[in-house]
Amino acid sequence: MKLRSKTAVLLLLALSALLLVLLTLRTSRRKPPAPPVHLASALQRPQPQAPAFILSEGTFTLEGQSAQRRRPLHPRPRAGSRDAASLEKLARRPGEPRSSHAVLPPKLWIHLAVVACGSRLEETLVMLKSAVLFSHRKMQFHIFTEESLKSEFDKQLRQWPDSYTKKFEHRIYPITFSVGNSQEWMKLFKPCAAQRLFLPVILKDVDSLLYVDTDVLFLRPVDDIWKFLRQFNSTQLAAMAPEHEIPKIGWYSRFAQHPFYGSTGINSGVMLMNLTRIRTAQFKNSVIPTGLAWEDMLYPLYQKYKNVITWGDQDLLNIIFYFNPECLYVFPCQWNYRPDHCMYGSNCKGAELEGVSVLHGNRGVYHDDKQPTFKALYEAIRDFPFQDNLFQSIYYPLQLKFLETVHTLCGRIPQVFLKQIEKTMKRAYEKHVIIHIGSNQMY
Repeated sequence: MKLRSKTAVLLLLALSALLLVLLTLRTSRRKPPAPPVHLASALQRPQPQAPAFILSEGTFTLEGQSAQRRRPLHPRPRAGSRDAASLEKLARRPGEPRSSHAVLPPKLWIHLAVVACGSRLEETLVMLKSAVLFSHRKMQFHIFTEESLKSEFDKQLRQWPDSYTKKFEHRIYPITFSVGNSQEWMKLFKPCAAQRLFLPVILKDVDSLLYVDTDVLFLRPVDDIWKFLRQFNSTQLAAMAPEHEIPKIGWYSRFAQHPFYGSTGINSGVMLMNLTRIRTAQFKNSVIPTGLAWEDMLYPLYQKYKNVITWGDQDLLNIIFYFNPECLYVFPCQWNYRPDHCMYGSNCKGAELEGVSVLHGNRGVYHDDKQPTFKALYEAIRDFPFQDNLFQSIYYPLQLKFLETVHTLCGRIPQVFLKQIEKTMKRAYEKHVIIHIGSNQMY
């Protein structure tokens, strides 16, 4: 009996072992072998998705998906809106160099307008050159000029190198005034200057616009002043800088015989405008008790004040914003820096802290020897060969030229003129040289 019991136990154990082997073999067939530890941890990490890219139809898709699965893109933001930067990031693949003028749709371009008649051809071209040298976004130039200058503007701009002409497009318009007597408007102040008053009426398809006088130079990207559009509140529709910082030596506060904005008036040489708001607003005025549209207000105001205005269209703008102060955003003085800010002693604190952002050489200072600091900056940009190094051909020569201007009050503060342009050139150098070299070394 004992022998039989032992045999039965051994047989049972053998059958159990055989069953266990069979179960193990079936399980191993279902499961793949476990990966090494380092590979298993890598497989557990989330895999990056293919980057999105912009399509010409205004939709986007992911690489590897069919066109049928496209989803519509959110409506494009207006120029100057906060979403412009996010759209650029969406359009750029990771690792691509920043090249916003190549991807931003036309609605997000910067629009820059200028009015040039008489002998202002060269001055205007130098202004446009300064805008192209330092800016990043693609720009649309709106040039208003007389018939005799149209072909020369077009010819000169098309001769610039491709690396710069791809950053802008230009349109040339005739001088036109939609209301009133054209001859009166032409002679209001300087030839054609009153044209700026009619830009909201003429450029009906433009939402926002930066207008500048021909004697303006950008010492930093136009993109930076364009950003002020984001800071407008719900009632503001234009931005300008004060005519002066100190009322007791300002022109308007001492001599004006008509209403003017604030305590020192405003200067219209650099004017940022939301044209859509201007076209739809009703403006308070001194002509009738009710509001008037922009175009309907211009000629009646001129007729009422024409015998007391000295600075033409700028005086009319001062009158308009005197009655509508809530519509104006005021720039700091470094965004419209003129000889008045230094020829009586330095009185623009913003420029002392940050440097001049936009230089305005009024009083003809680019073409005489009264303010050699302004003239030196103008000639440096005018004579700069497009393909040369900015530091070698502009910044270092300027430092030497400024040593010759220390006998003037403006020349005693060279850092005010050099600070911002140095920052701008450093950013351009880092973008075009350091970043490109670093990306090449990766391969």
